[in-house]
Amino acid sequence: MLRFLLVRIASAIPVLVILSVVTFAIIQAPPGDYADFIRSQLMNQGGASFAQADEQAQIYRREHGLDKPLVVQYFNWIGGIVTKGDFGYSMFYNKPVSDVVSERLPRTLALALVCHLFASVLGIGFGIWAATRQYSWIDSLLSGISFLGMTVPRFLMALIIVYILVFQLNVSEIGSFYSPQYGGAPWSWAKFVDLVKHVWPVVAIATFGGLAYNMRVMRGNLLDTLNAQYVETARAKGLSGGAVVMRHAVPNALHPLVMYQGVVLPYMLTGEIETAIIFALPTVGPAIVGSMAVGDVYVTATFMMVLSATLIVGNIIADMLLALLDPRVRQQGGIH
Repeated sequence: MLRFLLVRIASAIPVLVILSVVTFAIIQAPPGDYADFIRSQLMNQGGASFAQADEQAQIYRREHGLDKPLVVQYFNWIGGIVTKGDFGYSMFYNKPVSDVVSERLPRTLALALVCHLFASVLGIGFGIWAATRQYSWIDSLLSGISFLGMTVPRFLMALIIVYILVFQLNVSEIGSFYSPQYGGAPWSWAKFVDLVKHVWPVVAIATFGGLAYNMRVMRGNLLDTLNAQYVETARAKGLSGGAVVMRHAVPNALHPLVMYQGVVLPYMLTGEIETAIIFALPTVGPAIVGSMAVGDVYVTATFMMVLSATLIVGNIIADMLLALLDPRVRQQGGIH
């Protein structure tokens, strides 16, 4: 298993390098950079003339290496990451990019993992429930919920919830994790409850899509598995219906869902990002949008690389889980 893990990690390095090149090039493709943002700010808010603002923009561009060719900027960025662990300096946030990432990424990952846990447990459970009651009203209801979860855009659900909270329920604390009195307070049960009150819409919306997918796939796979010959043999041996389902059918029906874990973390991250942008939470989503709007390239590139890395890590975890679950995978891959 260790050898398998090392091989998968080694094969992921070239993928990350290619992704870093493509990401950096795409981000830099639109015209303009942060120096242009400074020039517009000096003209619009500082009252400077175009010549004065442009002079300051050119000075800023030279001091921060924004006047260098794209290839040079890329290798300076990658070189700093590889040699010093330096992801660059955020011009918009006026701090190292690593500080911006360390502030926002843990919150985002925590929300995404909570959503993934809820989506997996509820989705698989509802899928088993629907498959074992095929064509009943329960199956129809859960299938309708699954259809809505996979078709309704998450940003639309977020906008609807924001409208209800703000304009119908007069909720004013939107865009933060805590109420003011709990911002710097030590952890307590009251602070946890306050956190749940603030983040439940993001968790609910991001969970809904993953739950719908898990439920739909689990239902379909379990229905196919329940008709397999070895399941009929288990029934013929006198095993109870519950034992047949949970001991023989469910483990085999889980294989596609285990492979789905390779993309579920990025999926949950994007679900959290979409809703966090609507709710203006201080997580990865607003940071990406804000940095792209002003040309803060290193923040955008770093966060995009983080999302790419989660996809690779997720696929490695999925391969290992599948190898643990299915002996045939271990034999084919030479894993011992």
